Amino acid sequence: MANKELLIVTGMSGAGRSTVAHALEDLGWYVVDNLPPALLPELAIQTNASEISSLAVVVDVRGGKFFDALNSALQTLKTSGIAYRLLFLDATDQSLVQRFESTRRPHPLQAKDRIVDGIERERAKLEELRSGADVVIDTSNLNVHQLEKRVGEIFSAGMLDAIRINVLSFGYKYGIPVDADLVLDCRFIPNPHWIPELRPLTGLTPEVSKKVLTSEGVTEFVKSYVGVIRQMMPGYLREGKKYVTIAIGCTGGKHRSVAIAVEIAKQLSNGASDIEISAHATHRDVGRE
Repeated sequence: MANKELLIVTGMSGAGRSTVAHALEDLGWYVVDNLPPALLPELAIQTNASEISSLAVVVDVRGGKFFDALNSALQTLKTSGIAYRLLFLDATDQSLVQRFESTRRPHPLQAKDRIVDGIERERAKLEELRSGADVVIDTSNLNVHQLEKRVGEIFSAGMLDAIRINVLSFGYKYGIPVDADLVLDCRFIPNPHWIPELRPLTGLTPEVSKKVLTSEGVTEFVKSYVGVIRQMMPGYLREGKKYVTIAIGCTGGKHRSVAIAVEIAKQLSNGASDIEISAHATHRDVGRE
């Protein structure tokens, strides 16, 4: 699809595919939900000859045996020279179980077993797709509005114009984000948690940010890491990867990682580069304690 975008949306049941589909429609994408994958190549060809510039197709295990044709359909797209991006929506088992229980709906692959059994079967079925996804979004800690915002940040102007970088702060005690492409540990920086007047604040406040960023060696550390990221971007671009999640971790995800994530996003967005980079910071665990 020359000069056009084809986005395939898939992922775990209960991870937010419907929310993403609605958000994409609001952004001007033409969305087809629950399409039998065997029809995907023909739809892409028809769209290429139409006025539609951005097509999103939602495919998932609801299609039963039809879904098994997805890998073959993707191979046909590649053979035909039709470019596409694959968005995979994921969430922890605990989050998925809670969502299914709250809606009182069975998992599509649950049959007569437990919800967790259906989730396990689906993970095994989608393992290869997830490993090959261009974008993975972990929705475990996102509400509907936060997920819609994340979709807007990634897809509002399509994925052709720039590499988009989400610099995500997190706390190691809550686990490493499953959608991280790169993980950076900033626990070597002195922790503002041990300063009584800074403890209740976050890395978003000037007081904490200044304390973190002026700690010994931090300025050089951030500058060198931003340089490494910039060196990686041409390779990502050649490989067709235009959305990158960089996870910045500290113990609780409240002080150091937040301040560092904001600074890295700022430097990536403002620095001169041969490649257009759009970077923003998000904070998974602020307010979680």
